[in-house]
Amino acid sequence: MADVRAFQEAVARWATGGPGGPARALAESLGVRTAVLLEGLSDLAAVEALATRCGRDLAAEGVCLVPMGGAMNVGRYAALLGPPGLGLRLTGVCDEGEQRFYERGLTRAKAPLQDIYVCAADLEDELIRALGTAGVEEILRAEGDFRAWQTFQRQPAQHGRPQHQQVRRFLGTKKGRKIRYGRLLVEALAPARTPPPLDGLLARL
Repeated sequence: MADVRAFQEAVARWATGGPGGPARALAESLGVRTAVLLEGLSDLAAVEALATRCGRDLAAEGVCLVPMGGAMNVGRYAALLGPPGLGLRLTGVCDEGEQRFYERGLTRAKAPLQDIYVCAADLEDELIRALGTAGVEEILRAEGDFRAWQTFQRQPAQHGRPQHQQVRRFLGTKKGRKIRYGRLLVEALAPARTPPPLDGLLARL
């Protein structure tokens, strides 16, 4: 895992103007063949949790999950990691509203588009629908966040909003909460309830 994190960090430095040599050397030493382009750390936590639950060792399979700090960075990462750069196979998960950035970035990098897995709104939305709001509330209670959730629901801005939307907004109200619950929501899923974008991604890796 430490080597994978080193590769992720080397790629992030490369994407922000640093040298590409360290990322290239780590890709070769780790045997990386596929890069999964993810918008951020909450998506990373969810995909890591799903792989673990399914007994997959992605690093051993030559797969590296790459958080990009936002979908608008996909063009830069695709150019560095795909055919014009390291020559890795590219795949990824994105929000519906960000799909155009992925398609444009991969097209410019001359990478195939068929392995982009699109969430209906975002990954949290997919996970909430798969678990149901009652299932999410059980996790909030177990994690000690249920009182904060009830307080959030009483806010005037939440009056009249569907509970599904309230939960989705609540997960983004505190730094680090989306990352933590990205993992927890996946761990609580029954195998048959895995959202299609995640199910499709893992099946193709």
